[in-house]
Amino acid sequence: MSDRVEKVFLIGMMGVGKTTAGRLLAEALGWPQIDSDEEVVRVAGRPFAELWEQGGESGFRSLEVKVVADLASRPDQLVVALGGGAVLDPRNREAIKSAGLVVWLRADPNTLTKRVGDGRGRPLLKGGPAKALNELSEARAPIYEGIADLVFDVDRVNPREVARRVAKAVREHQCAS
Repeated sequence: MSDRVEKVFLIGMMGVGKTTAGRLLAEALGWPQIDSDEEVVRVAGRPFAELWEQGGESGFRSLEVKVVADLASRPDQLVVALGGGAVLDPRNREAIKSAGLVVWLRADPNTLTKRVGDGRGRPLLKGGPAKALNELSEARAPIYEGIADLVFDVDRVNPREVARRVAKAVREHQCAS
């Protein structure tokens, strides 16, 4: 990563608040914001449910790799809220690590379970949100930890405060460079 932060990638589990905090962070920094899941849907030209139904997780992840590569290679400043599983592909991890500041928004699985409710619209939670989120959190935590430049625990913090703290860290990083 270059000394000057041009992009911020928010990573973490579904329900952690990446999209909401990302919008607020982008507003605070005066940068555009993109949600990678929304971008996959836009590029595909089909709704998420249809993408997942027709191509399954592997089809979605294949398109996600292309979207993440595009977002990472853009020359402009950008806040990117990455889908929770985007970091599973090593190509995505490499792209975001080389392109910007990677911020892990971390929450306890119990907090995530409360936030996602019954899991409707989230195919990975079909077996029950609590069990699935515990398993996914346990499996993904080492990956998130391995690529994060910064970690913010968000269990007891609202998205506006998360954005404020991340913006402060980005500005401090800019000044230290």
